Amino acid sequence: MALHVDIQFALDEASAARVPDAGELSRWAQAAAAAAETPPAGEARMTLRLVEEAEITQLNRDYRHKTAPTNVLSFPFAPPPGVPADECGGELGDVVICAPVVQREAIEQGKTADSHWAHMVVHGTLHLLGYDHLTEAEAARMEPLETRILASLGYADPYR
Repeated sequence: MALHVDIQFALDEASAARVPDAGELSRWAQAAAAAAETPPAGEARMTLRLVEEAEITQLNRDYRHKTAPTNVLSFPFAPPPGVPADECGGELGDVVICAPVVQREAIEQGKTADSHWAHMVVHGTLHLLGYDHLTEAEAARMEPLETRILASLGYADPYR
């Protein structure tokens, strides 16, 4: 499995200065994809877009009907009707992360910025791969996997 992560920065100068480098962001997404129960086969691609609060608030309103910023949103790719998934170039989808929210949450939760960033990238990537946490059963499947991935990257359990 090879995962290509296209990283888009839609940040002001102050936010951009506090974001981990592209190599780390990509490494965290790749670790999540490799650890999934069913990792993507062959070549896979995803987009990781780092944004300000206005953009994530608009996306959250449009897609989740919530009028507030959030830390991460995932948009799994679905092939157009009648097009087989294997003809779509291994596209996984898009993960959008709000830099100011992640920075603020790290401080509020007493975490290092890097550990919280790693968690958001891993979390969003797992959503692209079919994981969710809307029910207790789904959370019981997703959260321990996140914890294992983050531990393999040298980070503490994000849920403690």
